[in-house]
Amino acid sequence: MTAKISVIIPLYNKEHEIKRCLDSVLCQTFQDFDVIVVDDHSTDGGLSIVKSYSDPRISVIEQDHRGVSYTRNHGVDQATGEYLAFIDADDEWLPKHLETIVRLIVNFPEAGMFTTTCNIHTADGKTRAPEYFCIPPPPWEGLIPDFFQTLARGIKKSYANWPTNSSVVVIPKKIFFERGRFLEGYWMSEDSALYINIALKYPVAFSWELGAIIHLDASNRANDKKISPDYEHPSVKTARTALLKGEVPAKFTESLNEYISKMEIFRAIQYIKCGQSYSGQTILKQCTTKWHKNEKMKWLFLAKLPYPLFLFIQNIRQKMIKVVR
Repeated sequence: MTAKISVIIPLYNKEHEIKRCLDSVLCQTFQDFDVIVVDDHSTDGGLSIVKSYSDPRISVIEQDHRGVSYTRNHGVDQATGEYLAFIDADDEWLPKHLETIVRLIVNFPEAGMFTTTCNIHTADGKTRAPEYFCIPPPPWEGLIPDFFQTLARGIKKSYANWPTNSSVVVIPKKIFFERGRFLEGYWMSEDSALYINIALKYPVAFSWELGAIIHLDASNRANDKKISPDYEHPSVKTARTALLKGEVPAKFTESLNEYISKMEIFRAIQYIKCGQSYSGQTILKQCTTKWHKNEKMKWLFLAKLPYPLFLFIQNIRQKMIKVVR
């Protein structure tokens, strides 16, 4: 099978990373693809680097600065491939990534997303694997039993631990348009709402074949920004709307509710850490979680401490973590 794939690369001020990204795409063992680089009005030399490539499969779109979701959507609108592959300009693929994706497409054509595992390069120069939950162990590949349980298990919020990371996921173009495109107007986690919308209707095909390296050590990442506790995560809004409309299959209701609770606990923690303990307690009390009950109770206790004592405890905890590492 030769599944024509369009690779969408949003580019914004990635002069030091874009060559690594493009080279990793062009050296794929599966070669039936084209590449659409959408420049979101970069102010560095990244666009010039892209234009220096002579490969006819690479096309460039230039636009005013509109944000990453608009940039990805703009690229999709110009795509000719039956399948849409995404990779951020500061990340890179391993040579067999698309070959693995095509194998998943052949073996699991009913899936709405196809994805591989990745390694994560952290800001401190270390490499780690994502912490996936409720996925059969390697070398398994197949349809994830409960995508929402995979998201909900574990208290860590990091989107690098999603199996559908924005630098490894491939989506059939017809499903991309059917399920709503990327949400625009958000600066972080904007892709998560689309993945939840797709998983509500279609299974997710996954392979443990290492497909990409996610560079959290890159410059100018959205994750470098401080997250306000008031920031409404698109995935939570999408999940709540789906539950209210009765669009969630009964077998996924509990796991999706637990995912919402996980994200709300994280938001409550942000409030508590910045001294707004009352707001944090209010959110925690509204969480009806079973899976994260201990985490909820721990932070309810910490929220009731005088703020100076809370900061003292947090400082001691951070020092202990550094010693362990």
